[in-house]
Amino acid sequence: QLVESGGALVQPGGSLRLSCAASGFALEYYAIAWFRQAPGKEREGVSCINKMNKRTIHADSVKGRFTISQDIPKNTVYLQMNNLKPDDTGVYYCARADSGYPCTDSSTQYDYWGQGTQVTVSA
Repeated sequence: QLVESGGALVQPGGSLRLSCAASGFALEYYAIAWFRQAPGKEREGVSCINKMNKRTIHADSVKGRFTISQDIPKNTVYLQMNNLKPDDTGVYYCARADSGYPCTDSSTQYDYWGQGTQVTVSA
């Protein structure tokens, strides 16, 4: 099970930290990604952390603003979001990649999803 938290209403330029807590398995053995979906738009990959080398990947739209990290003892993945923009508004989901798969933009390669947390960036 994956449970996201930390979503909120924030002004442009503000920051949020999302959390993705796992139970029933150890996150460190899987690639874990954050996706988001805005109203009327398709779900898109935002950030991902690979299981082996812990290399992180970020979408061009969030590079330099978002950081994904992992706390192994807490079995939690975080998404630190800085300098938020209205275009960052959406429901944010964390997801676990199928066993053996690295980070990918394809949502079909992820077998476990959280319920989502709402992020709204507005003045």
